[in-house]
Amino acid sequence: MANPLAYSYIISKHLDPVFALAIGLSAAAVRIRREEREKGRGVEQSWAVLKRRVAAPHRWRWMTGETAVQEAR
Repeated sequence: MANPLAYSYIISKHLDPVFALAIGLSAAAVRIRREEREKGRGVEQSWAVLKRRVAAPHRWRWMTGETAVQEAR
C-alpha cells in the first residue's frame, strides 16, 4: 500500500523547480507589462526604463570607485 503522505511530483523531481521558476517569471512579466501599459508606455519605453534601473547601481559603483571587495568589509 502506498504511503498517502508521500509527495507526488507534478512533472518530476528535477523539473518541478524549473516549472515553478517558469511560472513565476511569466507571471511577473505579465504583471510588469500590464502596469507599463497602464502608464501609457510602449515596449521600447519599458525596455529603456528597465535598462536604466539595472544599469544605475553599476554606474554608481563605477563612479564612486567602489568594488565588491570594499563592500564585503
